[in-house]
Amino acid sequence: MKIIYADGRVDECPEEQKLHVIRHTAAHVLAQAVQHLYPQARFAYGPATENGFYYDVDLGDTKLTDEDLAAIEAEMKKIVKANLPIKPFILPREEAVKFMEERDEPYKVEHIGDLDEDAVISFFQQGDYVDMCVGPHLTYTKALKAFKITQQSGAYWRGDSNNRMLTRINGIAFASQEELDAHLKLMEEAARRDHRKIGKEMKLFMLCDEGPGFPFFLPKGMLLKNTLVDYWRDLHYSNGYVEVATPLIMNRRLWETSGHWDHYKNNMYSTVIDGEDFCIKPMNCPGGVMVYASEPHSYRDLPLRVGELGLVHRHELRGALHGLFRVRCFTQDDAHIFMRRDQITDEIMGVVDLINQVYTKFGFKYFIELSTRPEDSMGSDEDWEAATEGLKGALEKLGLEYTINEGDGAFYGPKIDFHLQDSIGRTWQCGTIQLDFQMPINFKLEYVDEKGERQRPIMIHRVCFGSIERFIGIITEHYAGKFPAWLAPTQVKVLPVSEKSMDYAVSVYEKLKAAGLRVELDERGEKIGYKIREAQQVDRVPYMLILGAKEVEEGNVSVRNRDTGETTAMPTDEFISKLCEDVALRRS
Repeated sequence: MKIIYADGRVDECPEEQKLHVIRHTAAHVLAQAVQHLYPQARFAYGPATENGFYYDVDLGDTKLTDEDLAAIEAEMKKIVKANLPIKPFILPREEAVKFMEERDEPYKVEHIGDLDEDAVISFFQQGDYVDMCVGPHLTYTKALKAFKITQQSGAYWRGDSNNRMLTRINGIAFASQEELDAHLKLMEEAARRDHRKIGKEMKLFMLCDEGPGFPFFLPKGMLLKNTLVDYWRDLHYSNGYVEVATPLIMNRRLWETSGHWDHYKNNMYSTVIDGEDFCIKPMNCPGGVMVYASEPHSYRDLPLRVGELGLVHRHELRGALHGLFRVRCFTQDDAHIFMRRDQITDEIMGVVDLINQVYTKFGFKYFIELSTRPEDSMGSDEDWEAATEGLKGALEKLGLEYTINEGDGAFYGPKIDFHLQDSIGRTWQCGTIQLDFQMPINFKLEYVDEKGERQRPIMIHRVCFGSIERFIGIITEHYAGKFPAWLAPTQVKVLPVSEKSMDYAVSVYEKLKAAGLRVELDERGEKIGYKIREAQQVDRVPYMLILGAKEVEEGNVSVRNRDTGETTAMPTDEFISKLCEDVALRRS
């Protein structure tokens, strides 16, 4: 595949850049199509993304419909078929400003204003469309072989809610039609598994305009959430953790000391109490530090593993909110480990093992990423180097493969991120381990060593689920709502065939309930086929007990398995015993 650079060079495209170049070119073709159909359009940014491409466009008062998006895609196909050559040229900064002003492109002019005064600006032209861009691009539009417009959304210019709301047109592009078709099939499956749809069907949670980004958990959703929490508590207790709870609101001085006020305040909610600034916590760590600092510690106390299921609040732009995946409040399954320097490797290895237990339980594969020091950071070069080497050393000692993500660490330390792969191949970033030399310094944390001298502990921040709410969204889609029995909000549904078997159904229901199982009795006068379909396809209940005259006479139950669709007759006590064992062992 040939590509052209801003300086006019034409060369073979490196394999690792192919999708990026294809998608970047698709963004330009999209903009040209929009320009043909909406001459009043003004263009902002149009990058390639990990999954496709988009262009942010100012269409004035025009609102696009699905039919309009289809028309834009059709116009893109005409441009591709025309096989227009894509040619670069370069202008000095002043000429570039004048050129964009003449084309009435105020967003491009503003963007040039951000560049150095001595900068030269590169442009790419295809037919009647010109875009300011660093490239590279395909050499002809016909080389763009497989693409599709997928959706539209709103996006503020420069991501600032004080600026104008633009129309973001999204699309996907691949090197071949076969790859595009495979991706579209994956998107269809993802839509079928959408946790917002399943959550509504199963009555797990709800989202409403009265609380944008603040999810409401319904009774069945709370059963699911509490079951996850019970698992979390059991796992942490067996791994030597203690649990604490810290306040939701603490004063500004605490967040200044922790560094959050300088590095994170735009994402924090604040209020005034008794004339003093207070912040609603976006993270649990400063509260965990205060717990450690509340009493003196000896080297014998370390490592001290302190867990917290803390509700945190973070300001997210409304346009970025998405079901349980991107919210403004969530429960973070935090833990903070305070330790000596000589304990770093062992503690990180222990955390990696614990996180592995969690992800294995849910059937996730994962890969690991090590994120290094960002530009906006605090602390000395020596501490950052020691922290980064500590994380590397633990991963290498465990023999785990990892990739480096330069500059994406937390402002107080490097981190290890765990990216899960779900049942349809999508990846999600959940677990993280952050090594922190800075917060113990800021809060003057100490312990007394074996010589009676005061030393500074090192701190690990880590999560397994990440956000319990987001994790629920992920596993809802991973399982397509068909949770394993130990996790399912309703584990069994008792389905009497008719009124004649109702008394027996009630007695079976009471027996299951007494055994501690989450059970429902469907007393409605509906036909049994309807009850089964609803229980299996909508409520996604693992087991349905179908009770008719035969079951009443023989004193047993006919068990329908949600996953296999098979029905097996067995004694009630045998079914209860087997299911209770599966639940107790959390079998998946």
